[in-house]
Formats: sequence, C-alpha cells, structure tokens
Amino acid sequence: MDHGPEVHIPGQGKIPGSPVRSDGIHYYPPGPVARAFLHDDSLITGIRGPFRSGKSTAAVMKLIKNAQRQPRSPDGWKRRRTAIIRNTYPELRTTTMKTWHMWIPQHKGKWREAGPPMHRIVDNNDKFDWEVLFVALDKPDDVAKLLSMELSDAFVNEAREVPKAIIDGLTGRVGQYPPQWMGGCTDAQVIMDTNPPDTDHWWYTLAEQDQTNEKNRQLINSMREAQDLLRAKGILRPDQPIMKFYSQPSGRGPDAENTRNLRPGYYEFLMAGKSEEFIKVYVDGEYGFVMDGKPMWPEYRDSTHSREFPILAGLGFRLGVDFGLTPAATIDQRLGNGRWVVQDELVTERMGIVTFSHDLARHLSDKYPGVPLVSVRGDPSGDSETPEENTCFQIMKANGFPMAEPAPTNDPIRRRESISFLLRTLVDGEPGILIHRRCSTLRKGASGGYNRRRLEVLGEERYRDVPDKNKYSHVCEALEYDLVSGGEDRNVTVHPSIRDQKQRSQYAESEYLVLG
Repeated sequence: MDHGPEVHIPGQGKIPGSPVRSDGIHYYPPGPVARAFLHDDSLITGIRGPFRSGKSTAAVMKLIKNAQRQPRSPDGWKRRRTAIIRNTYPELRTTTMKTWHMWIPQHKGKWREAGPPMHRIVDNNDKFDWEVLFVALDKPDDVAKLLSMELSDAFVNEAREVPKAIIDGLTGRVGQYPPQWMGGCTDAQVIMDTNPPDTDHWWYTLAEQDQTNEKNRQLINSMREAQDLLRAKGILRPDQPIMKFYSQPSGRGPDAENTRNLRPGYYEFLMAGKSEEFIKVYVDGEYGFVMDGKPMWPEYRDSTHSREFPILAGLGFRLGVDFGLTPAATIDQRLGNGRWVVQDELVTERMGIVTFSHDLARHLSDKYPGVPLVSVRGDPSGDSETPEENTCFQIMKANGFPMAEPAPTNDPIRRRESISFLLRTLVDGEPGILIHRRCSTLRKGASGGYNRRRLEVLGEERYRDVPDKNKYSHVCEALEYDLVSGGEDRNVTVHPSIRDQKQRSQYAESEYLVLG
C-alpha cells in the first residue's frame, strides 16, 4: 500500500535529469530497512549496505526530515546547523556533494565552494534558516573547526573510512544549536552510512555488539551505562536506544533495496570478473576486507601462509619493531631448517615509544612467560635522536629491551626481498614463512592492506613507488626489519651461486613455487 512520500519538500522546481519533480521533492524510501533508518531517532544511527542501495540518499533525507521537525525559536524562526563529513576532499566533492546537490541544488539558497564548503538555505517567508557545512578530514584546520562547532546534527558519509575519534567528538557537538536560550535543538543525531567494513572495525564492534576482547567489552559497557543514565534522567525514552545500526539485504536477493532505481541487471554486471571478497562486500553487503592498491607482498595467500601452530619455547623469540606515532611489533621464531614462523603481533595507535615498550614487555610476560628473547631489531630511523636527545633504541633499552638494535638497512628493495623469497618457496615441504591466525592485522596487511596506492592519472595504471602508510604498513614493516636482520635479503646481496651453496649447507630447500 502506498502511504505517500516519507519526506516532502514543496516548490523546489524541476531539475533536469534529477529525481526532483516540478512541485518539489517526493521521497519514498527504497525498502523497509531504509525506511526504519529514516525514522530512527537514536543519538547515533548508521546504515550499511551494498553498492547503490540508496543508503546515502536515505541519510540526506534524514537530515531534511530533522530540519523540518525543528521547532521555532521565540522569534518565530526555525534554525538548524548540520555538518556533512567525508574522509578526503576529493571524495567529498565528487561523491558526497553530488548526492546532496541531486536533491538540494546549488541555486537553492547560497552555495559557498571553499573554506569549508557551505550551503546556506534561507526562506524568509517561512522563517527557515539552515546552514549545511561540508567537511573533509584530510584538512587538519577543517577537522579542528569541526570538533569545535556547535551543531544540530551531522552526517558521516562512508563511515568505515573515518576514525572513531571523529564520531566520539561529534557526539559532543550535535544538539548544541540552536542554543537553549533560542529554544534548543530537537533530533540531535550523528547519522552514518557505509559500505561494509572489516570485522576488526569500530563499526562492527558497535553494530554487532562484539565483546570478544576486553577493549570491546569496555566500549559496549560504556555505551550501555550511558544509555541507562540518559533514560533515568528522562532524556531518552524507555524505548529509545542511544545507538542503533541497520543492515540492508544483499543486492542480489529477493528483498534487495533500491532496485527500482537501478538499471536491470546492475548487480549481475557488477559481479562480472570480481573476486569473491568483492562480491561479498559490495554486492551482498557483508563484512569483509577488499584491498585497494598494488600489494607489496603479492605472493602471500592466507590459505597457504597462515594457520595455527605451537610455540617452540626453546628457540626464543625474535622481535621486529616499527616506530613512529603508531609503533608495532611482530613476535617471530626462526626454525633450525631456516623456516620462519610469526607467532604474534602488537599493533598500537597514537602511542609513544616508552608506553609502547612497557606494553610490549607486559604482552610478552603475560602471554609467553619464560620464553627468552634472542633478538630485537627495528627501523634504522629509530636511531635518530628525539627532541629529548634519546633514540628510540636507547628508550627501548632503558625500558626492558637491552638488546634492541637497528636493522642493517631500510632499503625497500632489500626489505621486500627479505619476505618474497620465503613466501614463494617451500622448506622441507612447508612454506618458508607461516603467520599465526592470531596476527589479524599482519595477515590483512599481507593480503593487500600493505600496498602501493594507485596514482590518479589517465592511461595505464600507475602506482606510487613506496608503500602507503596506513594501519597495516607498520606491522608489515616491523616483520621486514626482523627478516632482513636475519639475512633473508640475501637474494639481492649475494651472488646466486654463493647464495645457493650457503643455503644448501644450512637447510634442505626447494625452489618449488608455492603459488604455481
């Protein structure tokens, strides 16, 4: 049964090639999930789904609906201030703004292109004033402005690409405009949409109430405690959650949403020539990992190079370490026949080297008591002095790692070769290197998260010469530093005849290519 449009804006005028009719906007949600999302009044609400499922338009309509519901101030005006956020300015301009302007064209109100872009929609007859600010997170000044704004609500487009710290900051900024003396704000919300992220993403933790580790349990419990407190104060209704997430069905299923607005066979065309993981994420709308860029370790196959295996306590551990603001470490062992096994990882965010050293020492003593350390090797740039005139290695030595030393080189070719040979050969019938299943970040980095970013140029595909710095690169480079310290870069530093003779004298090895 047709109950009429869920959102109606009269008198916008006919826009050629757009869904706006001559008598205004008439929006019908593309399916029951999008409809439920449209009417949800949680403080934090998000929707994920496959490509072209109508989720971004539903979020825009949710903003319009909130603006329409805003009560008037004592002077008779409705006022609203909204932030629309994307991780980078190019994506904000080419994707997010285009979705917005499809429904609210630039000539309606006053459009400002820069600093950050803003759409000011003023109707003097209806006494309606709406400021809509577009913010990209790749501009530090804009981020600082965003986290100091007094907002009514906010829309985070493609939230899987946005740090949770931004979401946390926004929850304290929405509902602040109009201020209480002007009548206050209704429908204060952080609205989000996204294609499916990976299962280690903050979205997954919140949406699926994942409590598989202590950090997640603390996060979920803090949300529940806040919800109970707000309900006790009467700020939330007894049936109103502080946070709710929606998941749209698969694009190729019978209940797919928004198919009436897509060309026939859209998802079938999208699936052609794509990997199973791509289809899982972008067609079926399920959580998963899809790489974007040229992998630094193309020889890696998770099904071949990752499994569970025991710790050999008698061998001791080797550590590979990467520094910077996001230090990471791999915990490795080199077997007697020359094979390597990566037992564990420690991946951090925004942590100083002193705290990292303490956390790493605690991690080893708690999880692996009695296993000795035989080597600690890290990024040679860590031998540069800090403003306090200490090097990272000196700090590590003073905080529990007396054998910490720089790796012999930071040469990307030698580092790359240090793992390439191990990944593509067998030693005594086993891969030259194995990564334990518990090393989730390292495995995802090896599967393509550690990559060279594609350059935005016309013609033949081109990529950067150096790996992209992201959440996967640090732990992958930590492993490379340990491997190159163990001499695994010999393929580029030793003449083949000498290399082969040395290898045969050390362990039985096959040149069989694991990947064919």
